Amino acid sequence: MGDATYGGQAVIEGVMMRGKSRWAVAVRRPDESIAVESRPVKSAASRWRPLKWPLVRGVVVLVESLVLGLAALSYSAAQAAGEEEELSGWEIGLTLAAALGLGIFLFILLPAGITHYLAARLKGSLLQNAVEGAVRMGVFLLYVAAIGLLPDIKRVFAYHGAEHKVINAFEAGEELRVEKVRPYPTFHPRCGTSFLLIVLVLSVFLFSLLGEQQSLWWRLVSRLLLLPVLAGVSYEVLKLSARYPDFWLCRLVLVPGRWLQGLTTREPDDGMIEVAVSALEAVLGGEEGDARETGRA
Repeated sequence: MGDATYGGQAVIEGVMMRGKSRWAVAVRRPDESIAVESRPVKSAASRWRPLKWPLVRGVVVLVESLVLGLAALSYSAAQAAGEEEELSGWEIGLTLAAALGLGIFLFILLPAGITHYLAARLKGSLLQNAVEGAVRMGVFLLYVAAIGLLPDIKRVFAYHGAEHKVINAFEAGEELRVEKVRPYPTFHPRCGTSFLLIVLVLSVFLFSLLGEQQSLWWRLVSRLLLLPVLAGVSYEVLKLSARYPDFWLCRLVLVPGRWLQGLTTREPDDGMIEVAVSALEAVLGGEEGDARETGRA
């Protein structure tokens, strides 16, 4: 989600929320208590101004979101199991590398490889990349639908819905109480799921600019080299569409994301909403405390 807005992600039996200068994770422990951890955000963009430039900032936000997400998952896994030990720095790095590797293989290299062997029957780079995009979309939807059948993932998707409800309520100026948050939708335009869908669609047009690749190695390498560009452009499209949701072109961007979020969110129970509220309140409270400390300095 946006670098100047509040957002987050679902974790194991909990929710992580991120603000401008703080992030926090709240988790339901086995004894039904809620464990909350709040930490400062250390963004590289705050130290290096060029990292805030359009197209560049999207890559920065994506990488930092992955790192924070893994740290939050580590904390949530420990708390949900009633333990205290979290993953070490190198374990988080190894997990991140494995997750990125699997994602790149499934959603970039595998579709490109399949399309390469169909290329002889497909005339023109646009048609080839349209087929590659269709294969990529099919793999992605099958993956989401398959993991959504797992009981533990169903609960994560419900916490995902709770996160969206709380953010929607907060952005509407609503009081952060369970009964006030409950009526809000589980859809949110800045969701990472919508970002992934934009990436899949834009990849068709971006990769078409490369022409008809004759060798498998160039098809695969070119996809990898253009990933940062694809991420940067997709982030700007998502940011723009979320800012102007009533503009007809932005609505076209948001509608498929709404459909896809129907797979990645579930209606949460009140306990899940309570956890999501706790996470956002920890971020807001931490930022208020930081502001007071800065004012006294």
